[in-house]
Amino acid sequence: MDKSTKNKRINSSNKKSKKKKLWKRILLFIILILLIAGSCFAYKVYKNGWGLSGMLATMVGHDENTKKNLGEFRVLLLGISTDQEGVELTDTIMVASYNPNTQKATLLSIPRDTYTGKNTKKATAYEKMNALYSRKKDAKTTLDAVNKITGLNIEYYVIIKTEALIKLVDVIGGVTFNVPINMDYDDRSQNLHIHLKAGEQKLDGDKAEQLVRFRHNNNGTSYPEEYGDNDLGRMRTQREFIMQVMKQTLKPENIFKVGQILDVAKENVITNVDFNVAKDYVPYAVEFNTDNLLTETLPGTAPDWSTTNNVSIFIVDKEETLKLIQELFYDRDIDENNNGESTMNSNNSSKSSIKLEILNGSGDNKLLQNAVSDLKGAGYNVSRTGSTNTTSVTTIINKKGVSDSLLNNIKQVIGKGNISSSETTTSNKVDVTIILGKDYK
Repeated sequence: MDKSTKNKRINSSNKKSKKKKLWKRILLFIILILLIAGSCFAYKVYKNGWGLSGMLATMVGHDENTKKNLGEFRVLLLGISTDQEGVELTDTIMVASYNPNTQKATLLSIPRDTYTGKNTKKATAYEKMNALYSRKKDAKTTLDAVNKITGLNIEYYVIIKTEALIKLVDVIGGVTFNVPINMDYDDRSQNLHIHLKAGEQKLDGDKAEQLVRFRHNNNGTSYPEEYGDNDLGRMRTQREFIMQVMKQTLKPENIFKVGQILDVAKENVITNVDFNVAKDYVPYAVEFNTDNLLTETLPGTAPDWSTTNNVSIFIVDKEETLKLIQELFYDRDIDENNNGESTMNSNNSSKSSIKLEILNGSGDNKLLQNAVSDLKGAGYNVSRTGSTNTTSVTTIINKKGVSDSLLNNIKQVIGKGNISSSETTTSNKVDVTIILGKDYK
């Protein structure tokens, strides 16, 4: 090998060596940049609270002060059925709220028959809450009516078509739910057929629609009085089902289905919620615990048809509504200690500390007054009264784990009452509900 050829090989080898060193340096530089960036990202995630919530908050540009500056988010939910062409009644009406700092939320059901007119003696179906949207296809009309009743000054609305529920439930793999009763109903005019057996089961989209639309069976029977008859029962089922849908949707495995979920929303949801507003709350909502969800129904009465122009309407109790709104949306944190636990002792032996609700199903207003007088005289705190559908048997419903001795004492005071438990309710409005029946004298 001559000297010239040898030198060329040496030069070539040196060049390759220099290139390798250069690439190593570039690779080390890239790795260093990634490590620094990763450390910065990890630090931001740490400052945002770690976990999935912290990661999502960091990805959308939040810092540790963003959540502190977020207020309670309130929105009006309107569920409409599109089975009948040209008819879009909002038979599901709820006020929903979420506070990212306290991780607490509220669902308040507005009865669909809530009367928004001025003269009940000349009531028409067009003046009921569920018909307001159908008249002009304008959610603001319903929003204004709800704000007038609640005084909440809600800014946002979300209109959800039936198809959205069906598709969402299917996307997240179905929802396990305890169907409260056997449901058997057919309405050929709407092509609606409801056939569900009572008990815990996994519901697909089709069965989910059947569940939330059920009011009564073909034979006229409905939910039992202690659960909530007809519309009251349906609203309770809707709220409890929404809780289960939330639990299922917020599971980590469904985070990867966010694209499909957004597609469902895009096709079947109408809203005025700005994307920039929504994205600020999403990172914290993924860690929401549905045990922190309170649910209630707007208080009021359903007068006899003969006094309301033969139209079924619901009259809001303004005084009780103001109290309920104050408790659900403003005073919720007042009665909590530093550990975030309610100061209410489930075994509390003090009569005055227990909140009683008395609903009159006897048909006689004087009997309601008598019950209130007897219980107050015995030292109990009657915090709420109202009317309900006529029932034959008086029922005492334990909603907050009140002791058996106190429940039996309440029964002794009023002289009647089948004692039952409904501890699945999340309302903190009352501890015991008493439904007076025709057997109460």
